[in-house]
Amino acid sequence: METKTLLKEFSQYVILNICGMIGLSCYILADTFFVSNGLGANGLTALNLALPIYSFVHGSGLMLGMGGATKYSIYRGQKEYKNADKTFSNTIYIMFAVAVIFILTGIPFSGQLTKLLGADKNVYHTTKTYLQVILLFAPAFMANDTLLCFVRNDGNPKLSMIGMLTGSFSNIILDYIFIFPLNMGIFGAVFATGLAPVISLIVLSKHWLTKQNHFHFVWIKPSFRLTGNIISLGIPSLISEMASGIVMIVFNTIILHIQGNIGVAAYGVIANLSYVVISIYTGIAQGMQPILSRVYGYGEHESQKQILKYALKTMLVISFGIYLIFFLAVNPIVSIFNSEQNIQLQEIAAAGLKLYFIAIPFVGFNIILSAYFTSTEKALPAQIISLSRGFLIIIPMAFFLSFLLKMTGVWLSFPVTECFVALTGIALYIISEA
Repeated sequence: METKTLLKEFSQYVILNICGMIGLSCYILADTFFVSNGLGANGLTALNLALPIYSFVHGSGLMLGMGGATKYSIYRGQKEYKNADKTFSNTIYIMFAVAVIFILTGIPFSGQLTKLLGADKNVYHTTKTYLQVILLFAPAFMANDTLLCFVRNDGNPKLSMIGMLTGSFSNIILDYIFIFPLNMGIFGAVFATGLAPVISLIVLSKHWLTKQNHFHFVWIKPSFRLTGNIISLGIPSLISEMASGIVMIVFNTIILHIQGNIGVAAYGVIANLSYVVISIYTGIAQGMQPILSRVYGYGEHESQKQILKYALKTMLVISFGIYLIFFLAVNPIVSIFNSEQNIQLQEIAAAGLKLYFIAIPFVGFNIILSAYFTSTEKALPAQIISLSRGFLIIIPMAFFLSFLLKMTGVWLSFPVTECFVALTGIALYIISEA
């Protein structure tokens, strides 16, 4: 493919996906803002304790969406259109099966989950309410994540972006209405979040109503081999999201012992800002994925390398801009989420923000490289990167550094981990290209 054409297509897909992913991340950021202003530090603590479960739901949807859509794009590139339809259908089967598991977990076990996540009597009922509603809306979250990926890979990134942004903006508006005029508390916040993917799905339905879709649902017997292939390609996306949830659980546990509920509330501010930053890198990764999978299907190796270079250069420029903003405006940014003007919360979050976000160029590199491996059917190195970020390094590093340096160690464990993983990723790339 010609370089100019490749750059133009890359720019279109990446810009649209960054905008869409920022909008999608505003689901939780809007909750953080309105909950902190409407319910104070305890509400913010409850939200942060419950967020890991949202990461698991969202991660499952992304796993199926990214895995299924990647395989779909490869089949389309190879002109195997029947197999492309089978891939879509098989993905839908798995999605509904997993969604049912989340619903069945949310109805009888939300109380046990709430205690497991560390909620004390001050935030127990608030946390439990958030958990229950998130799990009951799991089918909507997962369907939205899955179909966003397929619509984007079906040559309609603009509609995918519009769907994400419409859902997110509706969430912000409904958050305000439910929490303040209607005084619905935490239920209002999470109900608004649950309605957002439903609204996004209504927008995405245009892809079928206008007959723009090239993928079709066909009644087939579920294929265990295809299911394994979809999950294998999507596992890095699941692990990345689960990593966010697991890291949050580990950090919450450590911070509760060091600084109590105020420390968890301060971490909630940082974690939610991190969610937005990571969504930008996910937008770059998901934007390059359809093009990468297609040129991989064509066998154009040089085009694959060129796309990776575009993605990494874009990431570095964005990382520099983000950290500069955070460093220069740290106190005003934290104050937005500190409605009670709690001095302790302000100090903890401001100090943590500067240290925690040293990680962002490494995070961006790791997310993009993992997506590169996934898009070119190199599942193993993608899984190694994701597992290292989510489990193998970050958890022992958090305990070790927090033991040595208390809260400073908690904040530094994230950049140290991502740096180690980036070095591992470089080694894996060199081996894969040899």
